[in-house]
Amino acid sequence: MSDEAVPGGVRDVPEQWQVASSTYSLRTHRVVDVRRDDVVGAGPADTSQHFTRDVVVHPGAVGIIALDDEERVLLVRQYRHPVGHRLYEPPAGLLDVRGEDYLAAAQRELYEEGHVRARDWRVLVDVFTSPGMTTEALRMYLARGLDDVPAGDRFNGVHEEADMPVSWAPLAEIVAGIMAGDLQSPTLVMGALAAWAARQGAGYDALRPADVPWPARDQLAAAIDPSL
Repeated sequence: MSDEAVPGGVRDVPEQWQVASSTYSLRTHRVVDVRRDDVVGAGPADTSQHFTRDVVVHPGAVGIIALDDEERVLLVRQYRHPVGHRLYEPPAGLLDVRGEDYLAAAQRELYEEGHVRARDWRVLVDVFTSPGMTTEALRMYLARGLDDVPAGDRFNGVHEEADMPVSWAPLAEIVAGIMAGDLQSPTLVMGALAAWAARQGAGYDALRPADVPWPARDQLAAAIDPSL
């Protein structure tokens, strides 16, 4: 088998196959809804096959790897009912405020869940969390230059967030725990490994600026029913 170069480089590109019909099989008007699409496959119109896909409609999210001067990562421990685990995770939250700036959402989540603010922000990675079933797009940030929020100004969470203690762990220890299978939160796995790659590579300052566009999520948000 001969090696072949990828035309234009290795890069995801937007593509939208025709949808003959689309209906909602579940409307929660909370975090997610479920949409059933009748998709027309690619190819000549007279030979294209239709197939059905159920799509979990999700508003998207942001997460933050907050790194202190000792290269420790801020972690929260949160109970996750669907998987029956209390996971170590970085602060994260939904993009459920219409029109909210992505960076502003990340800054809010770091303040609310981590009780710190950051002076330096960079983008680590942009991902589709499970592109075979959901519209969820996630942007992970790196936050440095941390300052504690005074105890009297801290946000009080509810539901799972009411019992969400904050702790710190060295980035290298987290990476080792991920590779050993001891840490399984996807936001932590993606964020910590991206931060480690940046540290071992060109450095944190070479990461994309915090306000870089996020067209993949913009496209998804524009396609979602505005009544959600």
